[in-house]
Amino acid sequence: MFPVLKIRHFLLIFCFMLTPVLADEGMWMPNQLSILELEKSGLKIPVEKIYSQDDPGLMGAVIHLGGGTASFVSKEGLILTNHHVAYGALQRASDIDHDYLKNGFMAWTREQEIPAPGVHADVFLGFEDCTDQIMKGLHPDMAVSDLKTAIERNKNKIIKETEMTESGVRAEIAEIFGGKFYYLYKFKRLNDIRIVYAPPIDIANFGGDIDNWMWPRHTGDFTFLRAYVSEDNQGADFNRENIPFRPENYLKISGDDIDDQDLNFVIGYPGRTYRNFTFNEFEWSAEFLKIKLKQYLKVENFFSEIVSADRAREIKYASKIRGLNNSIKNYQGKIDQFEQQNLFELKEKSQKELEKWIHQNPDRKNKYGNLFNDSKKIVEERKEAEILYDDLSSWVDPYRGPTLLYQAHLITRAVQERKKLDIERDPGFQERNYASLRNKIKIAERSYDESVDRILFKLRLDSLRWISTQYIPNALRKFSDKSSSYIDSLVDSWYSLTALTDPEIRLKLFEMDEDELNKINDPLLDLAIQLEKELSIVREQRELLHFKEDISKRKYFEALIEIKNDRLAPDANSTIRFTYGWINGYSPRDAIQYLPQTSLTGMVQKNSREFPFRVPEKLIDLSKSINADNYIDPELNDIPVCFLNTTNVTGGNSGSPTLNAKGELIGLIFDMTYESIIGDYYILPEYQRSISVDIRYILFLTDKFSKGKHILRELGF
Repeated sequence: MFPVLKIRHFLLIFCFMLTPVLADEGMWMPNQLSILELEKSGLKIPVEKIYSQDDPGLMGAVIHLGGGTASFVSKEGLILTNHHVAYGALQRASDIDHDYLKNGFMAWTREQEIPAPGVHADVFLGFEDCTDQIMKGLHPDMAVSDLKTAIERNKNKIIKETEMTESGVRAEIAEIFGGKFYYLYKFKRLNDIRIVYAPPIDIANFGGDIDNWMWPRHTGDFTFLRAYVSEDNQGADFNRENIPFRPENYLKISGDDIDDQDLNFVIGYPGRTYRNFTFNEFEWSAEFLKIKLKQYLKVENFFSEIVSADRAREIKYASKIRGLNNSIKNYQGKIDQFEQQNLFELKEKSQKELEKWIHQNPDRKNKYGNLFNDSKKIVEERKEAEILYDDLSSWVDPYRGPTLLYQAHLITRAVQERKKLDIERDPGFQERNYASLRNKIKIAERSYDESVDRILFKLRLDSLRWISTQYIPNALRKFSDKSSSYIDSLVDSWYSLTALTDPEIRLKLFEMDEDELNKINDPLLDLAIQLEKELSIVREQRELLHFKEDISKRKYFEALIEIKNDRLAPDANSTIRFTYGWINGYSPRDAIQYLPQTSLTGMVQKNSREFPFRVPEKLIDLSKSINADNYIDPELNDIPVCFLNTTNVTGGNSGSPTLNAKGELIGLIFDMTYESIIGDYYILPEYQRSISVDIRYILFLTDKFSKGKHILRELGF
């Protein structure tokens, strides 16, 4: 007999075949919303409610939270984001006796809310075009290096003047289309962020790395935080006297059902995309991904193996290991899709169509004719610099290098940059960022173990014998032919002699001037100073080549904008963006048709009683006798867990609110499907799907599983 499909499933498949709802290809800037004609797509609120120059609207409720996104969901500064966005803070707050990663956390009162170490929130106030100010005093015959210096100086000057004249404002400048445009973004920075509620890991990371980037999904990836300020509404550091921040804008939670092909939109801070790359950039980026993947695999294997039998170590390295695993699967997915979807062929065809369009018109040919020859030359020029910089910087990278060497290098750079005028420093080391840098030194102890750090250092030095000399830092070449026993003794002596194991001493070193620091006789600090001498040269070469490439591509972007009649979204660059789409399933390959929603019943069906597919017994019991009418999806007749839509997102969008046509919160972005990972480079609309955890599942867990009715009352339920 043939199985009988439910009518709903049949209709869904029928809809997929006849009326596919494809992804929009843009991550749009706030000032581009008017060109999207969103009312024709079903938007039920004025576009000005999302953002206007006079009022940041819904965008003002969306927060840049470190490397992710979050939203205000109450007038008392309650924040909703992904568990994996808050994971580092939960890890740093945890220990063997307070394992908030494993067991979760609930604050029953405001007094019980605990600090989220290392987390700050930037609240979007608005933005403006500052291109003319950036270009002031520049002229076309300037040398590239002088032009780069002048632009950086102008950017720093604008930032400094803005922050001095506008009280409490944090300013950032971002370039768009290779520096064709520059925009000044204004934020209010909140430094006192506290943890309110996080579900246990068996819910928050259900499916683990196995289900990561996959569908169907049953992950309760959410955490509630709260922002606090001083009594005069300043973004002060943690203090028990601080009061909850009262945002001007916060999101309303939807009480409506969601249906297939409903319009959704997402607001967030996507990190980086590369959709507007030339074909030569595209090819090189794919090649470089393979290099990075090999490195990350080695480091992740080391950490996972060495901490597996020690929960105290496991807690300290949990955030690092999870981040590495996430990158590994992401990189592998991209590499797979490059080949499986013939993306090199598609990208080359797209570029040839642009070239053909250019050569069809004499004026266009004269203006844009040499675009791709220039691009090819510069890409070839910067390949070696990219590889060399990546190899050198990996020694002082917080993910790939020994933590104490990373700390020594952080101190070295901060001290060296401090001797410059503030306006001439690397932006990350300007005076306004020194409090954040100090905090990185303070909290490092919560994320590393000295014995593990020693072993990593030994392994990295021991592996030098298999690396080409040109990619070994000058300061380390003398160790490349040494025996393993020599390396062991050397590293042990370094760690026994260094004073950097003490965070208080590290902070004192951080405050020194360069002459004082150079007089310190410390083996790790001495090594960091030597590494930075070489790194500074390679860093400058790399940055100059990127800047040169940006200049050469401005005509390329002009051509793209012209051929697309101004409807071109810039690549993501960690600034606030808007993407829209529809609730929709998809078919990833032959004979497989995915529905757009998952349910609690489906989660229980996956239960293996072992992490990452271990369903808590209490949740199993709740699934058997659901008494939660407010949270049940009428079509599923079940608690909805996750859903798909055709928006396009990337790293940095994690925690972004998914909103319905009325601008109400219906879910949180936390992932993409495996087939969508390649969307950072090339959108395949039939496969492009983002994954959200359903707000009804968040409310159900908060209420029924964790008894957090005080949180629901604050949310208006």
